Amino acid sequence: MAATIPHVQHGSHGSKEKRQKIQTRLRSVAGHVGGVERMLEEGAYCVDVMRQVLAIQRALDRVNAMILEDHLETCASTAIRSSDTRERERTIAELLEVFEMSSKL
Repeated sequence: MAATIPHVQHGSHGSKEKRQKIQTRLRSVAGHVGGVERMLEEGAYCVDVMRQVLAIQRALDRVNAMILEDHLETCASTAIRSSDTRERERTIAELLEVFEMSSKL
């Protein structure tokens, strides 16, 4: 398991527009989760519930992809262009850690 890379505080992260789109998608996911809860309360067929849970997982995967895209286009891009070698190395290590975590899911 990789060591956790310390987070460096940089103020606001990412693109405001993309963050708003991500928040909208997360609100949709939250509504979908509520629907699954209601399905369970109502005794819905197990396979139907599982299908809905899988749809939620796919939606969350898309949210992660959107966040990664935003991070690469903003935070990581800035850090990699930096003249600070340590900042570039930290950013690359952080990205590798994220990919390692996602491959274990």
